[in-house]
Amino acid sequence: MSLRHRTRPESQPESQPYNIIPIHNLLADHPSLRYPEVRAAAAALRTVGNLRKPPYGQWHPSMDLLDWLALFFGFQADNVRNQREHLVLHLANAQMRLTPPPDNIDTLDAGVLRRFRRKLLKNYTNWCNYLNKKSNIWISDRSTDLRRELLYVSLYLLIWGESANLRFMPECICFIFHNMCFELNRILEDYIDENTGQPVLPSFSGENAFLNSVVKPIYETVRREVDRSCNGTAPHSAWRNYDDLNEYFWSKRCFERLKWPIDLGSNFFVTSGSRKKVGKTGFVEQRSFWNIIRSFDRLWVMLILFLQAGIIVAWEGKEYPWQALESRDVQVRVLTVFFTWSGLRFLQSLLDAGMQYRLVSRETMGLGVRMVLKSVVAVGWVIVFGVLYGRIWSQRNSDLRSSTRDQKWSSKADRKVVTFLEAALVFVAPEILALVLFIVPWIRNFLENTNWKIFRMLTWWFQSSSFVGRGLREGLVDNIKYTLFWVLVLATKFSFSYFMQIKPMVKPSKEMLKLKDVNYEWHEFFDHSNRFSVGLLWLPVVLIYLMDLQIWYSIYSSFVGAGVGLFQHLGEIRNIEQLRLRFQFFASAIQFNLMPEEQLLNARGTFKSKFKDAIHRLKLRYGFGQPYKKLESNQVEANKFALIWNEIITIFREEDIISDKDLELMELPQNSWNARVIRWPSFLLCNELLLALSQAKELVDAPDKWLWYKICKNEYRRCAVIEAYDSVKHLLLEIIKTNTEEHSMITVLFQEIDHSLQIEKFTKTFNMTALPNFHAKLIKLLELLNKPKQDLNQVVNTLQALYEIAVRDFFKEKRSTEQLREDGLAPRDPAAMAGLLFGNAVQLPDASNETFYKQVRRLHTILTSRDSMHTIPENLEARRRIAFFSNSLFMSMPHAPQVEKMMAFSVLTPYYNEEVLYSREQLRTENEDGISILYYLQTIYADEWKNFMQRMRREGMVKDDEIWTTKLRDLRLWASYRGQSLGRTVRGMMYYYRALKMLAFLDSASEMDIKEGSRELGSMRRDNGLDNFDSESSPSNSLSRNSSSVNLLFKGHEYGTALMKYTYVVACQIYGTQKAKKDPHAEDILYLMKNNEALRVAYVDEVNAGRDEKEYYSVLVKYDQQLDREVEIYRVKLPGPLKLGEGKPENQNHALIFTRGDAVQTIDMNQDNYFEEALKMRNLLEEYRHYYGIRKPTILGVREHIFTGSVSSLAWFMSAQETSFVTLGQRVLANPLKIRLHYGHPDVFDRFWFMTRGGISKASRVINISEDIFAGFNCTLRGGNVTHHEYIQVGKGRDVGLNQISMFEAKVASGNGEQILSRDVYRLGHRLDFFRMLSFFYTTVGFFLNTMMVILTVYAFLWGRLYLALSGVEGSALANKSSNNKALGAILNQQFIIQLGIFTALPMIVENSLEHGCLGFLDNATPALIRFLHILNGNSDTLFGRTILHGGAKYRATGRGFVVQHKSFAENYRLYARSHFVKAVELGLILVVYASHSPVAKDTFVYIAMTISSWFLVASWIMAPFVFNPSGFDWLKTVYDFDDFMNWIWYQGGVFAKSEQSWERWWYEEQDHLKTTGLWGKLLEIILDLRFFFFQYGVVYQLGIAAGSTSIAVYLLSWIYVFVAFGVYLVVAYARNKYAAREHIYYRMVQFLIIVLGILAIIALLEFTSFKFVDLFTSLLAFIPTGWGILLIAQVLRPFLPSRLWESVVSVARLYDIMLGVIVMAPVAFLSWMPGFQSMQTRILFNEAFSRGLRIFQIVTGKKS
Repeated sequence: MSLRHRTRPESQPESQPYNIIPIHNLLADHPSLRYPEVRAAAAALRTVGNLRKPPYGQWHPSMDLLDWLALFFGFQADNVRNQREHLVLHLANAQMRLTPPPDNIDTLDAGVLRRFRRKLLKNYTNWCNYLNKKSNIWISDRSTDLRRELLYVSLYLLIWGESANLRFMPECICFIFHNMCFELNRILEDYIDENTGQPVLPSFSGENAFLNSVVKPIYETVRREVDRSCNGTAPHSAWRNYDDLNEYFWSKRCFERLKWPIDLGSNFFVTSGSRKKVGKTGFVEQRSFWNIIRSFDRLWVMLILFLQAGIIVAWEGKEYPWQALESRDVQVRVLTVFFTWSGLRFLQSLLDAGMQYRLVSRETMGLGVRMVLKSVVAVGWVIVFGVLYGRIWSQRNSDLRSSTRDQKWSSKADRKVVTFLEAALVFVAPEILALVLFIVPWIRNFLENTNWKIFRMLTWWFQSSSFVGRGLREGLVDNIKYTLFWVLVLATKFSFSYFMQIKPMVKPSKEMLKLKDVNYEWHEFFDHSNRFSVGLLWLPVVLIYLMDLQIWYSIYSSFVGAGVGLFQHLGEIRNIEQLRLRFQFFASAIQFNLMPEEQLLNARGTFKSKFKDAIHRLKLRYGFGQPYKKLESNQVEANKFALIWNEIITIFREEDIISDKDLELMELPQNSWNARVIRWPSFLLCNELLLALSQAKELVDAPDKWLWYKICKNEYRRCAVIEAYDSVKHLLLEIIKTNTEEHSMITVLFQEIDHSLQIEKFTKTFNMTALPNFHAKLIKLLELLNKPKQDLNQVVNTLQALYEIAVRDFFKEKRSTEQLREDGLAPRDPAAMAGLLFGNAVQLPDASNETFYKQVRRLHTILTSRDSMHTIPENLEARRRIAFFSNSLFMSMPHAPQVEKMMAFSVLTPYYNEEVLYSREQLRTENEDGISILYYLQTIYADEWKNFMQRMRREGMVKDDEIWTTKLRDLRLWASYRGQSLGRTVRGMMYYYRALKMLAFLDSASEMDIKEGSRELGSMRRDNGLDNFDSESSPSNSLSRNSSSVNLLFKGHEYGTALMKYTYVVACQIYGTQKAKKDPHAEDILYLMKNNEALRVAYVDEVNAGRDEKEYYSVLVKYDQQLDREVEIYRVKLPGPLKLGEGKPENQNHALIFTRGDAVQTIDMNQDNYFEEALKMRNLLEEYRHYYGIRKPTILGVREHIFTGSVSSLAWFMSAQETSFVTLGQRVLANPLKIRLHYGHPDVFDRFWFMTRGGISKASRVINISEDIFAGFNCTLRGGNVTHHEYIQVGKGRDVGLNQISMFEAKVASGNGEQILSRDVYRLGHRLDFFRMLSFFYTTVGFFLNTMMVILTVYAFLWGRLYLALSGVEGSALANKSSNNKALGAILNQQFIIQLGIFTALPMIVENSLEHGCLGFLDNATPALIRFLHILNGNSDTLFGRTILHGGAKYRATGRGFVVQHKSFAENYRLYARSHFVKAVELGLILVVYASHSPVAKDTFVYIAMTISSWFLVASWIMAPFVFNPSGFDWLKTVYDFDDFMNWIWYQGGVFAKSEQSWERWWYEEQDHLKTTGLWGKLLEIILDLRFFFFQYGVVYQLGIAAGSTSIAVYLLSWIYVFVAFGVYLVVAYARNKYAAREHIYYRMVQFLIIVLGILAIIALLEFTSFKFVDLFTSLLAFIPTGWGILLIAQVLRPFLPSRLWESVVSVARLYDIMLGVIVMAPVAFLSWMPGFQSMQTRILFNEAFSRGLRIFQIVTGKKS
């Protein structure tokens, strides 16, 4: 046993490290232990009482129930400690939340425990019911046997805490729990073992017995299956993934086969070889496009049947469909849809059988029987409909023959129709039943959720019974909402399709079919009819018809989403001006939403309280009643508001997004200087005093009341006037010594003014015209006081001037000096009047009296500011955050409970190896353009850099270069907080902790605390030098980064409360290895732990146990502030290596056991959070109490703000698109569509719900590559409910460069390709009702499928045109004047619909207009948008299609850096050659051939109109990677790039060359997918590649040498050219290998001979055949594609090719890539050569940053200033 595993000495429990609460020592001095609930929970666990003591292991009296279980069943000690704290914390928190509190506060409440047990074991009881097993929880619902409840709960938690990878298999855990629970019951009931006569013992016990006897065997099975997957390359159907192994436990056979104790001989554990192994369970994932049809069959049935009916009706040629349907013939023809329908059912049954046959085994014969029966029945229906339909027409025809005059249908024929309809009724009966159940959803839910045998028998035919996916129907109201939405969308789509797509095609089709004697220009195989040509015309139309529902969905969802957003009051406060108008209500809104109300025990949740809330919200929102009146009278509220607001502003300052000056203007100052009004932030009061003065000047003679009424109309003006008056009075009395004559004179003067105000004679007594003079002199006085070196004489002079105005001009009745003396307004000594007045009376406060000077500055601002300060704060981010925060407080959200009564939660972040903090080297290292990260950040965030330097100087920095020495840590933090680093994420998440501490203080603080608090803070800031700008104050006492000002008021218990409610776990998978290697990442993580006390780090530790053996542990560490080092808290042994599936979910899963609380928020490495948002978290968690529809939520969706938008216009576009997805898109999905899932955003999970149902992500290799979304699938299938809340947001970083974005898109697209194969999508497609299934399809897999369809449509359209042009059909159609030219035009314009693709960007446009106003959005939207959509489609559809067909999806790390680097041409070529360039060249080639050979193209205008958008697509596919590449058109770089590209192509790398270095390596990697694909995938590849031979077939007949012949021989002879070319190539290659090195002259001879022979051949052809010289170039269009096609087919057939031949294939491929590179490079080189283009491109690329006046050009060109 190694040293680190020694059991800890029991003697000193104090020293034992603990996680949150020291439960081992309840007497310790720890703030959490002051809660009686914690002690009660711990005491309940200690009630072992008279339980039988475990026979092995020592029993100490201090042990509790968990130790008792551990000794009996062999759990690990650290697992026990971990779950003990978990359980105590949870029970204590739950008991704290009880309202009203229990009578006896010191004992655990039975209700709390019972509710927890029910929730935790809900999935287990459901599983028992499903399998018709009796549950082993022997406890009645009314019993109060606390100990037994605790034992059951503890047993489950201990099993869960040690199950490692089995946590992904919830029903497997249920099986283990079921059996162990049975053994526990037998021990509790004192059963006697029949064999030994002793009391019963568990079937295994001893150290780590549970791990070794139960977890390990199942774990090893998972591991062996993963090994069989060959790192994810084997077909999914060949090995069992987590889901298959879990679903084994969905049938009773797990009890019969596995038995208990687990029978290791069971066939469950057999993974290879022999016949008796268990195959796939529940579902077989097969790679095929058929999955799309199989999973969403209802959608395709609808589309196909409507298309068929639409064509039949439109064929009649009537104006409206109902006119055509009046005819009985049409009606009968429409009945053929039943053929199609029954045919589709047959197809579905064939697909089921073909894909799922592997599920059938001896144990599951029922499945096989059903598959066969379904196919038989489907065939039966096809025959029945065929026979009945035939009989209708035979009857009709015989009627027509018998009576030629009467065209009406006879009654016999009608009867035959009725018979057909009766059969059809039987056929659709199941659909009708489904419709009825859809209208009454609760019946459907009841039927699916009951486990009665009779219902199982009834539904057996329709779907195999499955444990998940039952009872998914929503409530009636939701049902109506999403049904209305979809009815509207479908109605629009079908009317559009009928009138705009199907109907215009009918006439041209008829014309085409009528065309006789077509003059074919080639050897035509179907020359007797034009049906093939008609088919080609219809193909693009049908493809568009199948995909345009996506576009209609986009359009409608945008408007519905905008509507829902408006009703939620989003975007009402968009900027600071709008906030100023509402700032007075803002304080009340904070009070209303963020402060808990003192509620009566029974008042919450009643109708009356809800009604009062609604009224109150209305008042706040629209300012009815003056809520700010309350603020002045009730100072505590004002002080609470001031504390929260100032804390937010202080944190803004800490983050350097505002400057010190902004801080002063924005904070709410404490009430000093006896001002009688609330002192609003200065930026609200600006200009108000001047306006009041001008009013006073205008209304010189108006009575007091009138003037005051005018001023009071504006609340800020009233406050500004009163505050200015009170402050001036206080100021003058403060700077003049007391006990002097001058002091008493001033006092008297103010007494007179006050008196006149009281009796409302102010305007009568005083001269209003003197006020501006006063104003000017006061400003001068304040300016003097504000100067660093104060000149007393000038102060005295100014005071004298003020005095003069007061006594000379201010009083309306002039008074003599005598009178003034009598009134006490002049000095007794006449000499003083002569210029010595105030001379000795002035005493200015010391420079260190910061409060005084701050007030002076504030008064100066109020008196002088003329502009209305719209630019405060200057920083856009600060403005956005304030606007969002203030707006969100006017939205509806649940009331905040007190912190003690809120739900506890934790945050979990998986981390692997990304940046933690930027190192000094990273910040300084320059790229090839001479730009370092720091320089880049200083440029992009210029204002924040200024603020940072200002803060550093205030904290004691003297010289600027100290930033690299003493202030290096601050600099690294500053830079890291602007990247996408772990440091930024941790800072953001720790705001939760800060917010909770502050809210806990405000909850419990008395009025005095808060009043004192705001006073102390003022003085404390002064001591800490927060405001004095001199750098003398020592840096040590300045505020450290983490201590906020409010901390100093805390009483101590706040820490305890906050820790009990919140923990943050970062799963740093390889932290142990990093520590061992002394990796700087490890130091940075340690630094983060040291500075954040609520941060915990979980990692997997590998320990060498024997020679070749390793042991693996899940370890949790924290930083102990007392010991000043990192301490290990728990170390739980794992059964083996952690990563069996995908890395990220495995990492989350191992750390999940260390999280606490009722909820867990999943945060990724690229996210950020804001303090002001963290204040709303307790409101958000209250949502779990509310019903949404018929269920409470299990996932709370949170919106995100994408913070990477400011970098370039591309990043801006990406972030706008993403923002629309995470806001508008999610909003619509949650309400009205009820199908929001989880997309890896900062969603908050109901922790115990997910914990017992498979965790917060799925982890099977490859199939779950997009791990997050499967949590959403799983949630919906298991009856969860996902909501979306927009009053709180979290920051998120997105990729910023085109290549990063492409990688990200590739990741998402290939992940979607895998989802289509998964069981979750199949089940959702079948178990959801029809409309939710549509919503689900069009927002997940359908989106990518339809993107691909758009590209396919372009292909179909262009290939169709090419066929018509080359075959001569087009020429004949035009020549035949009788045919209608307009009709042909209609076909040509089919592609206008392709351009509708732009509508998919609509949600983004609508969302941005809603939140930022229309104009703000339109500025930026246009440049990047269209190009960008096209290029994205290119990338994602390639990968999506390839993944479905061939697999090969992999997690692509997209990089989170900054992109201002120029990417080389070779790199772009590698990324885009196959997804963009090849396609673009292919389409370009079609367009060129079409232009040169089509009769239509002779008319230039027609050609342009027809192909403009296709050319646009070609151009954008080729150019986009260069347009979005910094310095993409710099001539020098272009030249270098081309050299680099050629070097890469010709590099003869060794075995270890990477694809970045060698073309050959890259070329092989591009074919990787062909290795993994099956036979069908290969066949489909070959069939698709055959299209390249068509060019040759079409073009050869157009050559002069063909001399107009249309014989097939022409085509066959043309192949001679191909063979000759290849032969020449082989000869040259042979000669080069043999002679080039030694006997060079022979090599040149061979070349010379070939050239001579070539010239002779050309001369001979010109002389003796009708060969034209142009044919040489035209033939290139024919033969180059042929070569490419042969290459592609050779790649598929590689295993069968001899190696010599393969070498030639490789060399030809290299030539093709060089050719492609040159084609792509040509336009780039041309544009680089043109002057002025480079600067234009920079302008497009950095549009966002330009408009903010940044020096981006220097960054791009690398010219530092």
